[in-house]
Amino acid sequence: MPLAPFDPKHSLDQELIQIYRERRRQAGVSFNLALCITAASTFVSVVGAIQLLKGHPEGGFPASTGLGASILCIRFAKDANDRLDKLATELKDE
Repeated sequence: MPLAPFDPKHSLDQELIQIYRERRRQAGVSFNLALCITAASTFVSVVGAIQLLKGHPEGGFPASTGLGASILCIRFAKDANDRLDKLATELKDE
């Protein structure tokens, strides 16, 4: 069986598809991680808020930390999604 001639365009297309799949996988993992961390930090924030309502001033730190973690994880997932969107538009243009 003779070898097919090397087609650089086909090779490039396959590489772009592989990159797109990997970025899509990473975006999905980022979203799931952000969802889990947001749920956990929401729980910590609620516990901290309950502590504050009970008159314990040490509850302020967990409440603010939980909110900060949620914001960072959501930003991380958004960045992964933006990279995926950019790659998808590049693939459409080609």
